[in-house]
Amino acid sequence: MALGSFGYFGVHSDKLSDWEAYGKNLLGLELVEKTSGTLKFRMDDRKQRIIVSSDPDILDTFGWEVESPGELDAIAARVEAAKIPVSRISAVEADLRAVTSAIRFSDPAGNRLEVFCGPEIASAPMRPGRPISGFRTGPLGMGHAVLHVHSVDDVQWFYMDVLGFRISDYINHPFRAYFFHLNGRHHSLALIEGGKRKIHHIMMELNNVDDVGQGYDLALSEPGRIATTLGRHTNDFMMSFYATTPSDFFIEYGWGGRVIDPATWQPNEVGYGPSLWGHDRTWLPAEQLVEARAIRARAARDGLRQPVQVAEGNYHTGVSGCAWWETVKGSTSA
Repeated sequence: MALGSFGYFGVHSDKLSDWEAYGKNLLGLELVEKTSGTLKFRMDDRKQRIIVSSDPDILDTFGWEVESPGELDAIAARVEAAKIPVSRISAVEADLRAVTSAIRFSDPAGNRLEVFCGPEIASAPMRPGRPISGFRTGPLGMGHAVLHVHSVDDVQWFYMDVLGFRISDYINHPFRAYFFHLNGRHHSLALIEGGKRKIHHIMMELNNVDDVGQGYDLALSEPGRIATTLGRHTNDFMMSFYATTPSDFFIEYGWGGRVIDPATWQPNEVGYGPSLWGHDRTWLPAEQLVEARAIRARAARDGLRQPVQVAEGNYHTGVSGCAWWETVKGSTSA
């Protein structure tokens, strides 16, 4: 019995006006409810996916979906068997999350997790906060979550043995990070090892690359908003940028993520760091920034390339008159 997908995200913040502008105008989310202390955002056919609240009882929370109450009970039993306390979410709290029922517990690092079933489906089409084509969600979930942890080894067992995550791949240099999948999305969770425990980022994937490019332009117009420049990842092939949120973690805003077959996937070590190109992390300490740029330069010298991941019907095949490119394509397919 395993989780199905990353279903919702809760943010504790008192910067509600900043979050309202960020969610609507940059990310293109639909603001479906606004009170004096809470914002609710929608990104697909679900009634909501993101809650931002100033209520001290609402902590930063990651909601993971299962299909049925029976699966919810099975997950609760497994977490309790691992000697981790589990509590049932009240009917009022479930209504706040627009789900039928849910449980709550923390992972060994102290991150608050919820598992739920019965998400409420909206009755009308989504109305994005700015013109976008929409988000790639469905069975893949709302995106992925990446967390800083003190030690991957202290937490990995819980996510794999208790919750059913499986390793996609891992990085040992220039930092240690492990990536885990639940479904066809390359990873729904990643753990980055370091000296702190906090959210690193939440990823949202768009249906059209122009949504990302226009979002990048909008973020560039706000001083300090860009945390990581436009680039492409080595493992999930996502082309994206990272924008600092009003709560100081990042949103990765991307397109073209890789879909894997969980039944046949074999984990492997990523040898060129996290990015094929771009993704300049200007917030890094100077020596780490130099090292990251050197790794990307090595990828460029070695000619590291990956195919673009496109959705059926969302592309046109261009005409190539270049014999060199046809040769490259042929050698890649072989």
